[in-house]
Amino acid sequence: MKRDGLYDILVIGGGINGAGVARDAAGRGLSVALCEQNDFAGATSSASTKLIHGGLRYLEYYEFRLVAEALSEREHLLDIAPHIAWPLRFVMPHVAGLRPRWMIRLGLWLYDHIGGRITLPKSQALRLDRMASPSGLKGDITRGFAYSDAWVDDARLVIFNLLSAQEHGADILPRTRLAEALRVENQDGGDNHWLCTLEDMHTGQRRRVKARALVNSAGPWVAQMDRALNAGDGGGDDGEKRHAAVKLVRGSHIVVPRLFEGEHAYILQNDDKRIVFMIPYEDRYTLIGTTDVPQENMDQGARISAAEEAYLLRAVNRYLERPVAAGDIVWRYAGVRPLFDDESDNPSAVTRDYTLVLQEQRGLPCVSVYGGKITTYRRLAESVMDKLAPWLQGRSRRGGWTAGEALPGARFKRAERQREVALLQQKYAGLDAHYLARLFARHGLNSYAVLREAQTMAELGRDFGGGLTQREVEYLAVHEWACEADDVLWRRTKCGLHMDQVQREAFGEWFAQLRASHFCASRMPAEIR
Repeated sequence: MKRDGLYDILVIGGGINGAGVARDAAGRGLSVALCEQNDFAGATSSASTKLIHGGLRYLEYYEFRLVAEALSEREHLLDIAPHIAWPLRFVMPHVAGLRPRWMIRLGLWLYDHIGGRITLPKSQALRLDRMASPSGLKGDITRGFAYSDAWVDDARLVIFNLLSAQEHGADILPRTRLAEALRVENQDGGDNHWLCTLEDMHTGQRRRVKARALVNSAGPWVAQMDRALNAGDGGGDDGEKRHAAVKLVRGSHIVVPRLFEGEHAYILQNDDKRIVFMIPYEDRYTLIGTTDVPQENMDQGARISAAEEAYLLRAVNRYLERPVAAGDIVWRYAGVRPLFDDESDNPSAVTRDYTLVLQEQRGLPCVSVYGGKITTYRRLAESVMDKLAPWLQGRSRRGGWTAGEALPGARFKRAERQREVALLQQKYAGLDAHYLARLFARHGLNSYAVLREAQTMAELGRDFGGGLTQREVEYLAVHEWACEADDVLWRRTKCGLHMDQVQREAFGEWFAQLRASHFCASRMPAEIR
């Protein structure tokens, strides 16, 4: 924590955009703090479809710049996060009455070519009845197309960006909310500054810090925070709309036992011109999503509705040989996308591009982040830094850098991933190989720090079921800010999906005792307490 309490940037919100901004800014040599009132990736950023993709369907809305940037970023993310992101082949069955073949071919050709350097296999026509594994689709669906995108563990991506930010000197403050922020004119000839009051959500303790600039990356609460931070402001100096509006659009998902063989995913056309994905998930399951449903506010959080559930089941059952029913669902989740309100009446047509709204008064800027996709978070962060550059001149040691440095745990080339897993299994030959592969998919090379010198499963401490051990939980509490049972079960890992209710409850009771013993890492650095 800065001894004088004066930061160059205070980032509000610990989703993927806030984490990306904190990493970028700290790596440039700026002093940075980030506060998040709940858990990191606790809302939208852990509730995505887990894809790094250009967004094939965005081509229909002429979002060519967004798709091109996202496809370029896909390459960067596969390079800097190969432990938690990897290529995924998508199959699109063709059915009569929906998009014609020529339109699909044209869209896929554009998808193959507008993103610059592309290393993934290009698209192709496909005979579904001649696939290596049974398709799982109805017998009369025999033709389709295949193309490449990528998969990512969204919540882990947030954590690794925060760890990188911390490695570069940022102060990361979980369960800490911004209670108040005021623009203050220094009467003693010093710099004007934001005076910010931070509140620890567990203890209620409050402290003040100062900042030269704020970044509002509050996700679904971005517009509310924008209004609070800039009440009475005369507006930005670059003609941007004052207090821009946000359109909240809910995206819901269901998880069912695995529906088809093979490591590919399906992208399914629906008769409302939307698409629904079926994606292999956590070895034994299939992830189905998503929806586009307007949401009025965040008062009750994000929850899938019965209508959305029925919609997803109907969409996939149009294609599946063996229909899936509501009773097959083992997990449901929903997230709310804070999209920039472009006044579109169709939630699916609202732009997924990001909009940065700059408000400045008395030389003190605030950038609010509207919209955005996980895929483009890194470029968004660079754009935020470009916005703030006039107020931070002379304080940065370098320019953009995040495309060239791997995230923590990922300092190996993506082609070497399987070799690194094999080396981990070789070093820990006494541990279960499948357990080690799953651990690597969460931690990458940081798995060695988790396991330390353990050579038997018993040395990892209590086995909570679902592939979760005491050794990993303690690591998550100390090094990754896990303060609640759900932080571990559903965000730092997905072990909760592999556990039954009795196991989840037992873990919750054990973790509460761990927290009561003050084992978790301190939420607020000593200098600010």
